[in-house]
Amino acid sequence: MADFVDQVVLHIKAGDGGHGCASVHREKFKPLGGPDGGNGGRGGDVILEVDPSTSTLLDYHRRPHRKADNGKQGQGGNRDGAGGADIVLSVPNGTVVKDAHTGEVLVDLVGVGTRYVVAEGGHGGLGNAALASTRRKAPGFALLGEPGHALDVVLELKTVADVALVGFPNAGKSSLVAALSAARPKIADYPFTTLIPNLGVVTAGDTVFTVADVPGLIPGASEGKGLGHEFLRHVERCSTIVHVLDCATLEPGRDPVSDVEVIESELAAYGDFSERPRLVVLNKADVPDARELAELVTPMLEERGMRVFTISAASHEGLRELSFAMGAMVAAHRETAPVEEPTRLVIRPKQLGAADFEVRRTGENSFQVTGEKPERWIRQTDFSNDEAVGYLADRLERLGVEEALTKAGATAGAEVVIGPMDGGYLFDWAPTLNAEAHRVGPRGTDNRIG
Repeated sequence: MADFVDQVVLHIKAGDGGHGCASVHREKFKPLGGPDGGNGGRGGDVILEVDPSTSTLLDYHRRPHRKADNGKQGQGGNRDGAGGADIVLSVPNGTVVKDAHTGEVLVDLVGVGTRYVVAEGGHGGLGNAALASTRRKAPGFALLGEPGHALDVVLELKTVADVALVGFPNAGKSSLVAALSAARPKIADYPFTTLIPNLGVVTAGDTVFTVADVPGLIPGASEGKGLGHEFLRHVERCSTIVHVLDCATLEPGRDPVSDVEVIESELAAYGDFSERPRLVVLNKADVPDARELAELVTPMLEERGMRVFTISAASHEGLRELSFAMGAMVAAHRETAPVEEPTRLVIRPKQLGAADFEVRRTGENSFQVTGEKPERWIRQTDFSNDEAVGYLADRLERLGVEEALTKAGATAGAEVVIGPMDGGYLFDWAPTLNAEAHRVGPRGTDNRIG
């Protein structure tokens, strides 16, 4: 079980789009046959897919950097560049994907075959053939391919098991998994032997189900104390909860009844598990004092409406009855539970009438322009080509950026950033943007801020 990894940070990069091609068709007697530069190919996506044969995130722990292929550059003769190949990363059922920097949950991947495009490849740049118009009959430039999306995500596995064995450290949960199934977890006589979930497959008559021995719990676990959330995360998807209680503990202030109360309070503090069916297991009945204690507390627990089993994981006493009881509860849940289907991702359409960009004053005569279109156009522009810069200026003017800057109070010579303040592109602005705007040089060779 040392190869089980349930949380990793993954650094992913989608493929860059290929650049468009600026080419002029030439043949005998037709030295200038018109633009024929092809478009660049789209960069490959990074896709997460639930795979039933994948049970751990170990491979991503070992190799946390993953990148899709880039698109190919367009060529003359109206030949478009090939698209970059997508990369499909297999993840276990029950993987939660979060933004590593904000903690926002991006998607909860449940259901075999569920796919999620976690990073989109960049669009390929248009070749000069696609840019030709009545105004520009033979463009001497092409658009650059866009960079692929890059981000860091946290992959967090919430074990998809039928039964969760919960209890204090060293209560015998690992021994119980080993006794009920063919699993061979690490077992030792000291607390927190289990640092990761141990999974076992149990057969009880016609019912086959999985049992998760999750890390031991201590008071305050719901607030992250001890193994805290690492324990509770794995209980969320289990349909049945089994309390495993140590009847042979010599720890002061501990007894099976108080252990149940502590565990139940931590479950309640973490989430709503009130509807999950429970069983109580009084373990280590092979120890004489433990058997006496089990006989003493059984009526107390039954008065609370709990079904109690006295067992010994060491001698296998009571395991058959316990396994069939767990199997019956799992079967009952499966009969009533809806069929698990792949997650359907909802794409929220852009609000009608929403502005394509926004202008914000950042100083006395400095402004920031943000928006999907202007930022994308900036990325596509080859600023070493004056014609390409003029084409960008025309697009921004048609979009209404110049008019918006004027309304915002910009005057000649204003510093205008298009994109984020720490990575956008800086211009000296003049009222006639398409004639006079130029990128400021002192910020670096590519004039990108930062």
